[in-house]
Amino acid sequence: MNQARSNILRRLRAGRKASFALPRSDFAPVRDRDWSAAEKLDLFQQKIESVHGEVHRVPAQQWVPELLRLLAEKQLSNLLVSPERKPGQELREQWHGDLPELLAYDQPIENWKSELFNQVDASLTTCRGAIAETGSLILWPDTQEPRLMTLVPPVHFVLLEADQIYATFHEALSTQGWVNQGLPTNALLISGPSKTADIEQTLAYGVHGPAELVVLVLE
Repeated sequence: MNQARSNILRRLRAGRKASFALPRSDFAPVRDRDWSAAEKLDLFQQKIESVHGEVHRVPAQQWVPELLRLLAEKQLSNLLVSPERKPGQELREQWHGDLPELLAYDQPIENWKSELFNQVDASLTTCRGAIAETGSLILWPDTQEPRLMTLVPPVHFVLLEADQIYATFHEALSTQGWVNQGLPTNALLISGPSKTADIEQTLAYGVHGPAELVVLVLE
């Protein structure tokens, strides 16, 4: 027994001294893609639509009429927004009684959990940008736009500035200076609506989050 123990310890010590490191380039992040702004937008749209997301390109000053068109097309009766973010404020200024009800996320979840989970049709949030290479949106939930806004409503609308589409994750991270800003507790990358599959590999949408993801790209 002692001999066997000695042999095991000897091999472990030898293993600690051995170098198993692969060349650094094998794990290097993809830093540069020589894509134009138009190419990044096209690729982002292609990637996210391939997983059942929607992308609608609109002039920056015309996103409200486009949103209203989509709300009517999808027959949504209400829309949840943050009253503290600029898009929510713009909507409140232009809203009137003939439009779907505009809801505000302005109270603790404990006060209206049942309403949020059972009566809210859609939400609208901003984002930090997008990644063309993977077709991903970058979300930073906070107290103004809590995670539940992007998780609970069946339809999630996102406003994306066209000039905030980055080629790669590394470019987004370095350009926006995430390290110096301090990351939120749950920075998110989402690449389409919520989906899952059963044992027979049948896809179902909306089981663990929004069944529809609709991106308005502001050009």
